[in-house]
Amino acid sequence: MAPPKGDNRFRDEAWQKEPYYDAVKQSYLIGAKFLHDFVEQANVDEKIKMQLRFYARQFTDAISPSNFPMTNPEVIRTAIDTRCESLTEGMKNLMEDLQKGRISMTDESAFEVGENIAITPGEVIYENELIQLIQYKPTTEQVEKRPLLLVPPCINKYYVLDLAPANSFVRYALEQGHPVFLISWRSADESIAHLTWDDYIEKGIVQAVEVVTDVAKAKDVNILGFCVGGTLLGCAAAVMAARGDDRLASVTLLTTMLDFADTGEIGIMVDENYVRTREATIGQGGILPGKELAFVFSTLRANDLIWSFVVNNYLKGATPDAFDLLYWNSDSVNLPGPMYCWYIRHAYLENAIKDPGRTVQCGVPVDLSAIKAPVYLLAAKEDHIVPWKTAYLASRLLGGDIRFVLGASGHIAGVVNPAARNKRNYWLNTDLGAEPDAWLDQAQEVPGSWWPDWDRWLKERSIGTKAAPAKLGNKTYAPIEPAPGRYVKVRAV
Repeated sequence: MAPPKGDNRFRDEAWQKEPYYDAVKQSYLIGAKFLHDFVEQANVDEKIKMQLRFYARQFTDAISPSNFPMTNPEVIRTAIDTRCESLTEGMKNLMEDLQKGRISMTDESAFEVGENIAITPGEVIYENELIQLIQYKPTTEQVEKRPLLLVPPCINKYYVLDLAPANSFVRYALEQGHPVFLISWRSADESIAHLTWDDYIEKGIVQAVEVVTDVAKAKDVNILGFCVGGTLLGCAAAVMAARGDDRLASVTLLTTMLDFADTGEIGIMVDENYVRTREATIGQGGILPGKELAFVFSTLRANDLIWSFVVNNYLKGATPDAFDLLYWNSDSVNLPGPMYCWYIRHAYLENAIKDPGRTVQCGVPVDLSAIKAPVYLLAAKEDHIVPWKTAYLASRLLGGDIRFVLGASGHIAGVVNPAARNKRNYWLNTDLGAEPDAWLDQAQEVPGSWWPDWDRWLKERSIGTKAAPAKLGNKTYAPIEPAPGRYVKVRAV
């Protein structure tokens, strides 16, 4: 019996050539298949079956023979070759990670925010208790008259959009002549443990739009939201529409859910009991630790994001490779309890955001169809956090012209796909009337990154260019400190 495609746990030759290890592997694979088949035959509703699948996979992933020193040929060979020094180093790595409270996924000593990641030049020109707003230094002599405001996810640090220069979406947008501004969310501490979902809209997005239009001397902005930043942006855009505020000229939503009908495996962890417990403990004030959310996301791909590092770090005594994306993934953000509780109840549990008038946010009923700005929707085909068919459903909720693009790869790699590398591909189909599978069947596959397609889409709506500003900020919003700012450097505990 062969392991599933892409399963790297048994790639060592000993698993195939040595009878003992082959027998151990086969026994494990047969047992795992039996358990998963048993789950599939269970006479239960679909949500319970999804829960059973998830927990069965967690169990079979955990008991894999590759995770134990006496049944992993690579671990034994390394211990022999190093005279057990690898096991000693592994114990040191384990003790260090126990102190951190998380598994090290990368060589964290290789990175420092503001030194070799998040280094695009700019200035913090505004801050409040929740956000810092960064204005980046233009890299072209002429820039678009309409500024671009980026809204990253508030459950992670913003620099997923500004990693090492070769991977920086911020740098790419600047090189295309866009005046770029970006929200840097603060990791919650006790001083902001009372903030709500409405605060994230009002003090975060709406306030940032106010500052950007003032500094750029523009009547409106192009705005982009990523993941939960996109969900916040969708709600903020509906709030602004209800108020008659038309300062959003275009909206880009990257791997975003607005209709939470199918949330994938994350949704199986959210039920009424879970939400009520959270509301009782942190709903009126408190903090959801970022490490908790990070661990939940890791369990969705446990072999890649948990057990591979257990084997490498603790059983082999190795130091993980330096990888900017995994460093970012380990740099978690705390959330205020009231904000988090509102989000999981109205989005994941009740799926209320999609229904016109069902939620009242910032004092107004929210109707996503009131958003009339053109929208660029990007989903990722292998996304395990925002299933692409769920992201596609947003095209039926919004009132403006929609361009839906399906990128290759997963939740992060599908977004962070630099144009210069010309990797992967994406799919286009202007007919959004079909169901998702039918849409994909008729879609055109385009090689390379989606970034240039997005830039062309934005440039088609251009109102012209002007000379790049010589200085950042203005008299009202003078520079406070250089990018990346203080908020992003605070490590969640």
